[in-house]
Amino acid sequence: MNILIYGTTELGYMVAMRLYQEHSITIIDGLEKLPEKFNALDISFINGNGADIDALEQADLKNCSLFIACGKLDEANIVACWTAKKIADIETICFIRTMELYRNLVSPRQNRYQTRYDIDTVIWPEQLFTQDIFRIISVPDALDVEYFAEGRAKLFEYRIKENSTLCDTRVMDSSFPSDVLIVGITRDHNLFIPNGSTVIQMDDKVIFMGTGQALDNLAADIFQSTTNIKTAVLIGGGSVGFMLARQLEQAKIRVKIIEHDEARCNFLADNLEKSIILHGDGTDLELLEGESIGDADVTVCVTNNDEKNLLCSLLVRQLGEHKRIITRVSNAKTGQLFERVGIDVAVSPRNSALTELLNRVQARDVNILALVEGGQGEVLRLVLPDNFTETKVMDLKFEVQAVIGVVKRRRELIIPHGDTVLQAGDQLKIFTMAEDAEAVKALFV
Repeated sequence: MNILIYGTTELGYMVAMRLYQEHSITIIDGLEKLPEKFNALDISFINGNGADIDALEQADLKNCSLFIACGKLDEANIVACWTAKKIADIETICFIRTMELYRNLVSPRQNRYQTRYDIDTVIWPEQLFTQDIFRIISVPDALDVEYFAEGRAKLFEYRIKENSTLCDTRVMDSSFPSDVLIVGITRDHNLFIPNGSTVIQMDDKVIFMGTGQALDNLAADIFQSTTNIKTAVLIGGGSVGFMLARQLEQAKIRVKIIEHDEARCNFLADNLEKSIILHGDGTDLELLEGESIGDADVTVCVTNNDEKNLLCSLLVRQLGEHKRIITRVSNAKTGQLFERVGIDVAVSPRNSALTELLNRVQARDVNILALVEGGQGEVLRLVLPDNFTETKVMDLKFEVQAVIGVVKRRRELIIPHGDTVLQAGDQLKIFTMAEDAEAVKALFV
């Protein structure tokens, strides 16, 4: 597929890096040359404006199948998509950063005025990111949470502590509900797919997939996550802090927000029903101590600055070592550094956006449901074609690392084992390494 990307932003780099091996990628931007990190990618570059017709024609837009706008300015991204639609009947994806523009572009009221120039997909990373954080908060002690099949199937990730019943135990000897599979383990920041003889070690991050009920039982029985989150502190009252506070209020969780901008504090106070708004700086230790921030069940640092989020997190950690801290980071590499200094969960809005984007690029019968460990692993959804021959899971010839975590057969959910027979029409949730995803798709599609 020929894909034209407007914008050499960090998000543009992530998109290009993920797609260039499978697709022909051209980047367009007003720079004289590509930033150095792009040079390692086999892509083309056009010096120009994404909203300039001459530049788009030079980039051979008419022979492209997809136009992705991820420049620095929302308005420029929108105009670029509209301009691309004037030149060619092409699918457009537009990234935006502000709540107001997102609402205007995706509001149901817009459907009354549809035109051929409408943007096909609008992605607001912070909205997807907020949903990711809320899912993690909803499962105490979990590092990552993903829901599939309307929540009837789930993925939970936990860090193994010294006193865990799973510590120093082989996977085949581990005691957990029958409708749960261990599909991945991250050790020293490297993700791999274990086998039955793999020994689970302290500090491993173990990824479980299974039915919703079975994973809820796992959380209660093995990870003692029976205590619901009752109080939360949000450091940063921007779009993410505001949207997350509303969701937490609906979940009956008491919320405090620390925000340094007085005008934003007034906005939050006017638009949130029960949250306590504190005008101050999240790095002010006296404020943190005076407001008993260390006593909150969970603290979420969601300012737009990685360094400030890290400092706030470390200060809160000193005040309440047994409490959970979730921190916003710009990318997966930064997240690994945060985890090394004791941050429980580091999450990135760019990863949330990348998952959404990849689903638009994939074939219609293949979806990426989730990216795991900064994109090292993927959860794929594949539907077995009508000509698929019934085959036992044990007889599948995987030449790469992959685990079928869930099989959906009409309304039935099956957690497969070796003798489970796969049938045409089955919908599979497959956990695999990112570099093996294409080989897995080729086996079934």
